[in-house]
Amino acid sequence: MTVNRWTKEQLKLAFNLYCQLPFGKLHKGNNEIIELAGLIGRTPSALAMKLCNIASLDPAITSSGRSGLGNASALDREVWDEFHADWDRLALECAHIHEQFRVEKGLSETKESFDDGLEDFDDFTGETRRVVTEQRIRQNFFRRAVLSSYRERCCMSGLSDTRLLIASHIVPWSKDRENRLNPRNGLCLSALHDKAFDRGLIALDDDFRVILSKDLEQRDEPFVQQFFHPLAGQVITLPERFVPDINFLARHREVVFVDNA
Repeated sequence: MTVNRWTKEQLKLAFNLYCQLPFGKLHKGNNEIIELAGLIGRTPSALAMKLCNIASLDPAITSSGRSGLGNASALDREVWDEFHADWDRLALECAHIHEQFRVEKGLSETKESFDDGLEDFDDFTGETRRVVTEQRIRQNFFRRAVLSSYRERCCMSGLSDTRLLIASHIVPWSKDRENRLNPRNGLCLSALHDKAFDRGLIALDDDFRVILSKDLEQRDEPFVQQFFHPLAGQVITLPERFVPDINFLARHREVVFVDNA
């Protein structure tokens, strides 16, 4: 009896989707799972099971008492390691693999839609359009991976309106090429708290407690007292996956936080 083994390309698309879905939505009834399963020639049940196999490799899941389904293959582990070694390359590669599957099935080219609400790029042509497209793919992957991990809530304020949420880089995009798509280099923040974090007015210590800059601490405006002062010393709501790397937090304090920079 022939075993229909998973190909590496199928597994890469599965892992790519795993990163972008909340753990609680890894089930056969999820529309994104149904769509991808049809594209790669698997059943929704088989793809959902594979996603749960992948979850068994995730320390953030297993350390919380959840185990996934286990039975992860050697190829599953290989793909897991490849993603963690080069998030940027794999995000783009998965976009290309996805298009190849569509071509093989005679489907039209994917019309990308992006969660960040940025404008369409049909006005661009040639090399410029390719560069803009790849940039959007990167941004969309990072945003979805970070927001899904934080259950689409700001980790400081609890705000849950995705229109006002930002996938904020801990170490700025321009400062660390290798980790610009690493979800552990991200925080889900409201637009307000993202701006404060990006400008170095707030930071996090190694225990994920909020640190206010001296400037914010000393301000007595009602707005600052309402939205920033209560955060001082409070532990953020941690994500269910991709917990922030404390090395990135330390670099943010050293390079970005205004009291140190």
